[in-house]
Amino acid sequence: MLPIHVTVAAIIESHGKFLMVEEHTSNGGIAFNQPAGHLDPDESIEQAVIREVKEETGLDFEPEGLVGIYTLNPAGNGNYYQRFCFTGSVNGSLETAPQDPDIIAAHWMTLEEVVGCLNAHRSGLIVKCLQDYLSGYRYPLDALHYSGDEDLLQQQSLNFLHDHL
Repeated sequence: MLPIHVTVAAIIESHGKFLMVEEHTSNGGIAFNQPAGHLDPDESIEQAVIREVKEETGLDFEPEGLVGIYTLNPAGNGNYYQRFCFTGSVNGSLETAPQDPDIIAAHWMTLEEVVGCLNAHRSGLIVKCLQDYLSGYRYPLDALHYSGDEDLLQQQSLNFLHDHL
């Protein structure tokens, strides 16, 4: 079985610019990424993207659609990733204030600027997610299901199925 890293990312656009973060990498370099990170224990995919955007940019993100689900098997670094990319809106000010010490800064960048720093992208998924976003891909959030209680989830589903017998 593969050790898969479950990650989330957010595409946030405002006035023709995309929110990107400039961050320290584990090998001492600097990379650009969409606000993104790993799923933590006991949280839903949607909760993870809200938390990551808040930590990396200081902004209150409201997911409105799923742009896509992406698998790197393996990624260039040899790891395996499953990325859930969202789009949505920011509630309140667009002024960024990163809280994560690994984030150098959050930048509003034009598409040309994002492509211009390609060599510093953390992942090839950045441009793939942007391609899908600009192509209009949006999937409903109710396609995502979360439960911290497998027995309860099963019972609720059985109750539904019994009602339809």
